[in-house]
Amino acid sequence: MYFDKFIGIDWSGDKNNFQKGISVAECSRGNKVPQIVKPLDAKYWTRSTLIEWVYKEINLQRNLIGFDFAFSYPFYDKYCYFPGIKDSPINSEKLWKLIEDTNTKAKNFYGGEIWANKTYGKFFNSPKLKGSHFSSRRRYTERLAKNKILSPSPTFNCVGPGAVGTGTLSGMRILNLLKNKAKIWPFEEFNFSNETVVVEIFPSYYFRLSKIKPEKKVGYTIENINKSLKFFNSKPLKKNQIIGGPDQDDADSIISSAALRYLSADKTNWKVPNSSKKEGWIFGV
Repeated sequence: MYFDKFIGIDWSGDKNNFQKGISVAECSRGNKVPQIVKPLDAKYWTRSTLIEWVYKEINLQRNLIGFDFAFSYPFYDKYCYFPGIKDSPINSEKLWKLIEDTNTKAKNFYGGEIWANKTYGKFFNSPKLKGSHFSSRRRYTERLAKNKILSPSPTFNCVGPGAVGTGTLSGMRILNLLKNKAKIWPFEEFNFSNETVVVEIFPSYYFRLSKIKPEKKVGYTIENINKSLKFFNSKPLKKNQIIGGPDQDDADSIISSAALRYLSADKTNWKVPNSSKKEGWIFGV
C-alpha cells in the first residue's frame, strides 16, 4: 500500500459563509471503517478551513486525497477548453490559474464570479444566464464512466441539483493552491514512496460499482452503505451511525475514503489514457 491515509472529500461550491455540503472522511491502511472528520471550531466546514486542515495532513503523512469535483474541462472534443478564444488555456495548470484570476475578488474560494466575465461567462449554464456558447460537452473519463455505470453532469453546467459546475470552479481554485503542496493526478508524475497525491473522485460511481443505488425518499441506509463498504474490503459502520449533510454527504465521503484505499492498491487504476493529461480522470473509472 502506497499511502498512510485515505481522505474522501464530498465537495460544495456554494456561496454561503459555511459549506454545509462539505463532508470529510478518512481511513488508514487495513480495513477499519472510515471516520467522519469534523472541523475543530465550527459546526460546518468552509473551503478555507478545510484547506488549512488539508495542509496539516500533508505535513503529517503520505495521503491519497480525493475531491468530488471535475479537475479539468473537456479539451479533445474541440481541441480547446474555450473554443474561439485567442488566449484559451492550453493545459490544466493554466486553466486553474485562469479560474483563479477571474474570481480573485470572491472570498472562500468561490468560483461563480466567472459567470459575469464577458469572455468566459458565455460558456457556462449558470444561475445568472445560459451562455450562448454553452453545450453539454463531456470529457473522455465521463463518457467512459457513463458507458460503464454512471456519469456526472457536464462540467460547464452550474444549474440543478446534480450539477458539478459550481463546485468545479471553486475546486479549480483549490487545485491552483495545492499544486505547490502535493501532486495532482494524473497531470503530474509522482513518487509513490513519499508524496501526497490528490485525485478526482465520484462517490455515486463507487456506490454503483458495488451494486448499491440510493432508495427513493430514503437515500442510502446504513445497511446499503455497509454492503458497499464490504465490497471495498472495509469493516462496517455501527448501526447507530448518523449520516449527516443536506444530501447525505457523509455517505459519499465515507464510501470515497474506503474506495480510495481499495482501488489504489490495484496498479491498473493508475494507468489512464494520454488525454487525461489535459482533461483529468475520475479515479477508478
